[in-house]
Amino acid sequence: MANWSDPRIGASQPTTIAGQEVAYDAGLRAHMLKVYNYMASGILLTGIISFLFASSSLALTMVNMETGRPSLLAWAVFFGMFGLVIAIRGGINRMATSTAQILFWIYAGLMGVWISTIFLFYSEGSIALTFFATAAAFTSLSLYGYTTKRDLSAFGTFMLMGVVGLLVALVANMFWQNNTFTLVIAAVGVLVFAGLTAYDTQKIKSDYFAYSGDSLAKAAIIGALELYLDFINMFLFLLRFMGNRN
Repeated sequence: MANWSDPRIGASQPTTIAGQEVAYDAGLRAHMLKVYNYMASGILLTGIISFLFASSSLALTMVNMETGRPSLLAWAVFFGMFGLVIAIRGGINRMATSTAQILFWIYAGLMGVWISTIFLFYSEGSIALTFFATAAAFTSLSLYGYTTKRDLSAFGTFMLMGVVGLLVALVANMFWQNNTFTLVIAAVGVLVFAGLTAYDTQKIKSDYFAYSGDSLAKAAIIGALELYLDFINMFLFLLRFMGNRN
């Protein structure tokens, strides 16, 4: 349980209900700020590596320009990221906080390599515009998830089922390569990860009271990873609508 004398709050244990509520609010704000800081720094790292990778022409090794399909290197990076997500989520309780942090940074770096190919297919101006549109939408949706009194648990379960459906559709479209179906997938993807942004924010907030100390620090990393994935996926799906093709 959350400790009222947690040094993050900087106060001794409150003796009144009002004092406990103030301490809880202060601790929650500190926790959410840490989550957002992790997430924002991860996105920044992804953006820097993505741009540098594309600028050095190394992004050309990630895609077959004749077919537009990922190269073997790209698939190696993808499965490396997939393995890291499993390792972080499944082993977070057994690893040190510093280890979890390092794995998060590695994941963000690999994501930068993976999405560097967007600079081959879209103009830099449209990528920047889509990024700021995603940031604005994410901020609004996360704020809604943080402030709403409505329980989003059932809604979140539905969105998670949507993620599974998206993965199946994406794999199918890799072989079908139908432009109309691609736009349909993109539209559904934007809606699914928009919904997950609100749901994950509420979940991170609700879970705060269940952790303390080192467990709370690890929970911040997991929360940041979830929001990071929501942001990146919403950005990539939205780019299919807003991006100007090179």
